[in-house]
Amino acid sequence: MINLSNKRILITGATGGIGKEIVSTCLSIGAKVFAVGRNIEKLDEYKTNKNLTILKCDLLIPKEVEELLTKLERLDGIVHCAGKIYPYPIKFIQEKQYNEVFSINTQSIITFTSRLFHQKLIAKKASFVFLSSVSVNHPYIGGSLYVASKAAIEAFSKSIALEFANDQIRSNCISPALVQTEIYEQTKNSYSKEQWDKILSQYPLGIGKPKDVAQLCVFLLSDLSNWITGISIPMDGGLLLNNSK
Repeated sequence: MINLSNKRILITGATGGIGKEIVSTCLSIGAKVFAVGRNIEKLDEYKTNKNLTILKCDLLIPKEVEELLTKLERLDGIVHCAGKIYPYPIKFIQEKQYNEVFSINTQSIITFTSRLFHQKLIAKKASFVFLSSVSVNHPYIGGSLYVASKAAIEAFSKSIALEFANDQIRSNCISPALVQTEIYEQTKNSYSKEQWDKILSQYPLGIGKPKDVAQLCVFLLSDLSNWITGISIPMDGGLLLNNSK
């Protein structure tokens, strides 16, 4: 059985669909959780849990990040869920669009992680988990910036795994396909019923749920995965198998 008792876990993007589920799952198996997000009201239902510290912070604002760092303890696990999907056709990409995507999906995560190491807030044998996307290896039309931003995170994760291996610090990515979150609903509304039914038919096991991602996440945070590092694990309900026919 997976157990995170006595482990201190930081989760960014904790108020999103997947992030919130990871918070809940970590708490349910004994972790002390630092949940970071901009819309912390979404975590009100967990406020009474003595193992949860809710911290409001926009990772794009350096002053807020520095204040956040003063409220953290040394961490045994870090989960980065923060991120946004912005569809931009390549011919319309300008500096504004590039900055909009990379500042949230890549820059803020990399610089914040660097600050955590600089402030010596990462314990030995800690585990990093980054939320990437299956689209890194299977891109889609209009997703070039999003895909590139997630590819950069996968490369960054591998660098952490290499640079801090002497401290037994591990770093891995989870790369989901479609998961039933608010973004899923927004994506669904941009297609006709016929188009959407065709998309759904490509998933032999159906669309993923936040709990599916959370369960893999806590495995990677736990000691059960202490020989796994520097990889990206796809979660796609059989989508890629279907597309390989």
